Parts: sequence; C-alpha cells; structure tokens
Amino acid sequence: MKKRSLRIATCCMAGTLLVATPVYTPQNITAFANTVVQNGTDASAPAAGVSLAVSDYIRQAATGQASGEKEEAAGKEKTASTSGSEKNKKEDKKVNKKENKKTKTKKNAQNKEDKTVFKNMAVAQVNDYVNIRNKPDENGKLLGKLHGNSVATVLRKKNGWYKIKSGSVTGYVKGDYIVVGNEKLIKSVSTQVATVNTTTLKVRGKASGKSEVLTLVPDGEELTVSSMKEYEDGWVQVKVDGGKGYVSADYVEISRQYAYAESRAEEEARIAAEEARIAAEEEQRRAAQQAAASSAGTDSSTGSSVSQSSSSASQGSSVSGSSSSSSTSSSSGTGSSSSSSSSSYSASGQAVVNYAIQFVGNPYVYGGTSLTNGADCSGFVMSVYAHFGISLPHSSGAQSSAGRGVSYEDRQPGDIICYDGHVAIYVGNDTIVHASNPATGIKYTSPANYRPVVAVRRIF
Repeated sequence: MKKRSLRIATCCMAGTLLVATPVYTPQNITAFANTVVQNGTDASAPAAGVSLAVSDYIRQAATGQASGEKEEAAGKEKTASTSGSEKNKKEDKKVNKKENKKTKTKKNAQNKEDKTVFKNMAVAQVNDYVNIRNKPDENGKLLGKLHGNSVATVLRKKNGWYKIKSGSVTGYVKGDYIVVGNEKLIKSVSTQVATVNTTTLKVRGKASGKSEVLTLVPDGEELTVSSMKEYEDGWVQVKVDGGKGYVSADYVEISRQYAYAESRAEEEARIAAEEARIAAEEEQRRAAQQAAASSAGTDSSTGSSVSQSSSSASQGSSVSGSSSSSSTSSSSGTGSSSSSSSSSYSASGQAVVNYAIQFVGNPYVYGGTSLTNGADCSGFVMSVYAHFGISLPHSSGAQSSAGRGVSYEDRQPGDIICYDGHVAIYVGNDTIVHASNPATGIKYTSPANYRPVVAVRRIF
C-alpha cells in the first residue's frame, strides 16, 4: 500500500513538471518514478522525497541534454569542416587539372596551329620564278614574281589558274607551277622561329632548368628553332652561336617564316639598292686595301709576335694564294695583272687574320662587340673588319650576304665562313678564329668545316 501511494504521488508530481517542462517525455518520467519506488524514500515525508528526487532527475536530465546538444553540434561542425575541407581539396584538384589541361591544350594548339592553314597554302615549284598576272591569261599584265619555294595563299581556282595573295601581290599564277596544300612541302620551305617574350631568356645546354646557361637572349630576339621534340615537356631546342641550346616554351612565341612574292616595284627597288651596295663596298674595298697594305707593311717591319703566332696559317695561305694566282693567270692569259690582283686580296685578307688572332682567349659575350671585353660571333667579325674601315651588320644571318660569295674550296685567309646561326674568320691551314660560346670564348677551331658550312663570303 505504501509503495502504491508513493508511486501515485511520484506520478502526480511528475505530471505537473511534465506540463511545465515539455522536453521530458512521459516515458522518461514514468521510468524515473519506478526507480524511486524500487529504491525507496523517506516514509515520513513521501511528498518531499518524491519532489527532491524529481528535482534531481530534472537537473541531471537538463545537464545531460545540454551536453548531448553540445556534442551533437560539435559533431556536426566537425563533419561540416571535414566535408568542406574535402570539397576544397576536390575543387583545387579539379582547378589544377583544368589549368594543366588548358596549358597543355594551348601548347598543343600552338604546336599544331599550322595545320589549319596548310589547306589553302601554295608553294612555287620552279627553278627561278613564276609570273603573277592581273588575269588568268598568259597575256595578262605582269604584277610580280613568285620565286621558287616562296608561298602564297590560294583564293580560288579558275581554268587551270590560281588566284593567290603573296606578300603585297594579289593576282593569278598558272597551276602547273605551284603545289597546293602539301603540309610537308610547306614546312620544308619555312623557317620556324621562337620569339622571346620576356626581359632576358636563358638558353641552357639541356632541356632542364638545372642545366648550365649557354647564353642570355633579350626580349624580342628571334631564335631559329631546330627541334620541337621536347615541346610537350616545356622546352624548345634552338640554334645559338656555337651550336644548339634549349629555352623554356613559356617564354617564347613559336611561328613560321616564309618567303613571299615580290612586286615589280619591290624588285626594281631591290636591284637599285643592291647596285648601290656593291658600289659602296667597292669603294670601301679600295680604301681598305690601302689600310691593309699599310698594316701588313708595319707588321713585317717590326716582326711582331702576332705575325709569328700565325706563321702556320700564313704558310697555308701562301700556298693557297700562289695556287690561286697561277690558276687565274693561266685561265685569263693576262698573268701579271691577275696575279697582282690576287696577291693584293691575299695580303688584305692576311692583314685581317693578323689583327683578329690578337684577341684569342678573350671572352664571349652575347650581343657584345668588344674585342677585349667580349663579343659574340657576329660582333667579333664586325669589329675586326671595322678596324679596316669595313662596315658589317651585327647579325650572322646578314653577314652571310656581305661581300661576294666564293666556294668553300676557294676559301682564303680573311674570308668569312658562315654556318647556320654562326660566323667565323678563316685564318688558313683549314682553321678558323671565332667567338665560339661563353665557355670557350674567342678561339681557334680546326677543321674549318667542323659543322656544315652554308656560305663563304669574301670582303677583300
């Protein structure tokens, strides 16, 4: 009976609290009441005992709920944080992958950009040139000339004739003399160049950022591309003075250069400029011969160490010079004058050699023109000839057109030996002197054809 009364009192008290504090469910309160009854309370004050017990329960339940809510909130926050972190990682990975793909796509597009234009490109396949006319007829007015291996853009075809645009000329050429859309042929007649687009670009010995630096190239400089095999790995092989090197593909723009048609006006201007240049060079040559003869006489009278150091080269050149003289004499039938002219040129060339070899051992400096403090290959040749009153351009490519061309077999001391992207001065005895590269500076090299020779130019 006593327990029954206790249970009734407990439930009544619990019911009152349940109404005031709805977060506690009837099931929880009933369970607590049963616990109170089983454990017993003070019989003399049942109501007070039950009230105290219920109050303790509410306090404990409230504390537990708050703790549970905090743990739940912390768990949610941790989950959210983890989820956010994972999401960020996935997004970063996705962005990086997208950027890498974008970069690779850009490089691929740049490497293969020509494929979209080959279809409408034409190459003249003639020994000399094909005429460009104002209409598809052999009686049409002559507008210009498309020389062999020059390219044009095909606009349309009509009755065996192609309307083309090449350089400043737009007109018609006969279809028999051009080849259209041949990608391999078009590439073979082009020169691929890498134009520097950063302040100073390092040219390295190998396709690696850790490789030695061969030389430095300024912004805007054009380098001839020799290979694109490492392009996908971010490197381009280029030609530099003394050989080949690698530049980062991120700091160059790749393009192709072609030869184009020449209009009649352009041809006339070119011929006039060429005639003026030849006349000026002839005048310079006459003045230089006098200066060289004077210099050679001074060297001979003083018995300088310079002449002694080049004795072997001089011996080789003497044989070459006398051989050339006798050959000229026998073929022309005017022995004395031809022999005298050949000897004069040989003496002038030897004077150039005697002056140039003084600077062997001095440094190579890209873009330099100082024979003592440093010069590059074309700067060295330019400065040597400047001593004799000859003005040459500071470019290996341009120097390959200076003076007049002779065969490699007819080379003489003082001749400029031209290679692909490099120039040197022939000293005789199958030897050259040149500003080679930053590692070796100005030096001798033998044989003279240690790399393919593209031209030999004679100034005197």
